[in-house]
Amino acid sequence: MGLFYNIFIASFVSIGSFLFGGIISSVLTFGRFQGYFGFDEASNLAGAVVSTFTGGCFFGAMGAGWMNDRIGRKRSIQIGAAFALWGCAMQAGANNFACLLIGRIVAGLAIGILSMTVPLYNTEIAPPKIRGFLVGLAQQLIGIGFIVANWVGYGSQYLDSNTQWRMPLGLQLVPAALLLIGTQFLPYSPRWLLEVGRDEEARQVVYQLHGVKTLDVSEAAEEEFLKMHDSIKAELLTRSRNVADLFATRAMRRRTLVACGVQIFGQFTGINVINYFGPQMYQTLGLDAGKTLLVQGIYGAVGPITNFFFIIFILDRVGRKKPLLLGSGINIVTFSALSAIVASFPPGEGTTNLVAQRAGIAMIFLTSIFFSLSFGPVSWVLASEVFPTGVRSMGTSLATCCNWAFNVLFSQVSPIAMKNIGWKFYILFVCLNAFDFIVILLFFPETKGKTLEDMAVVFGDEVNARQVLDEHKYADDLSQKHEIEHV
Repeated sequence: MGLFYNIFIASFVSIGSFLFGGIISSVLTFGRFQGYFGFDEASNLAGAVVSTFTGGCFFGAMGAGWMNDRIGRKRSIQIGAAFALWGCAMQAGANNFACLLIGRIVAGLAIGILSMTVPLYNTEIAPPKIRGFLVGLAQQLIGIGFIVANWVGYGSQYLDSNTQWRMPLGLQLVPAALLLIGTQFLPYSPRWLLEVGRDEEARQVVYQLHGVKTLDVSEAAEEEFLKMHDSIKAELLTRSRNVADLFATRAMRRRTLVACGVQIFGQFTGINVINYFGPQMYQTLGLDAGKTLLVQGIYGAVGPITNFFFIIFILDRVGRKKPLLLGSGINIVTFSALSAIVASFPPGEGTTNLVAQRAGIAMIFLTSIFFSLSFGPVSWVLASEVFPTGVRSMGTSLATCCNWAFNVLFSQVSPIAMKNIGWKFYILFVCLNAFDFIVILLFFPETKGKTLEDMAVVFGDEVNARQVLDEHKYADDLSQKHEIEHV
């Protein structure tokens, strides 16, 4: 019962990303959409439609750190869902370009909040042995969202009215509403409850997550709670809630650089260039508009299937570091091949080579497969699990901001770069993935199977929480004794 409950919670809170990222790649290709707002998918305005969303994500993630400390993970998820309803309604009902962009920004704020809070929440409720699986479920739901979005987009292209683009944008309201209402019935994070002094409620949540109804029949649940309690209470004695704390010691600097690095490296894989601008990439390989949406629909199914088997059977067994090395290494090969194919058979010159075309599509598909075997789930797991409780929300917020900052950059420049420099743009990702590989190999630790409280050992700043608490209690007792003697 405990395991099923953990899986249900992690799956449910992850539905916030369902549809939000992938639908725009199809909508941008619709003639009705382009005609209504007066641009094509290769224009600067197309980049603005994508980058305003990701810009909103950046600021949403930035504010979510403070929000998570103040009102908790559960309420932050609900606020993200409320923003999502607002933003998606504006997009679906937009009657001018300004309204569309404001809707994109507001929806971006929502996803920024959710993209930071959901992995954090899942990390804090997950048992150490299956933490990779539970946090990886967020990536799984993102992938399923892309599948649905791509096929909704493929079907919507045949509609002969503005419903062609309003309907797929409006469908995003459904998961947002489910999340807003359903999260009310989920538990608070027990670690946040301990931070704010609701200790007995935290104990009840821990037992609930273990599938135990009474508080006197599970030694494992009580042991986990006590270890969690001592560690968090010790951290609170020295906590300052200052961003500078993320860089205060050598161990904290390493934590911060690993968390921010893995999120940035996830963007260096080039996966979101494919997700947002896949149809344009397929057109550079010679496919017509109808076939590009069909291939994009098939492409969207590949990653989630791979991710599903990876988080269940592999991630918590092989750890975090090896998959990251595999992913960056494979991306060097795939983008090298893709750039060579596009350079050898440039579009618009009357050359149609079906073998080269299929090879190029295969490279794009392989990029998705190996992203789902590496950075897709691992980046969210690693970024949220390396920090101590006292700065976890702040650190996760900073790491997620790094993700969205580079997402904004690539979403803005990608359509321009693909139009103006073609295959040379793909060489950039060869170099970036080579850089990823070297940094991960030399500086990233392995964190699989460790409790969140054991990360101090991994990063070299081991603290005996019980000793700290005892010393603090001794100091309080000594102070009280001196006050009595003085009286």
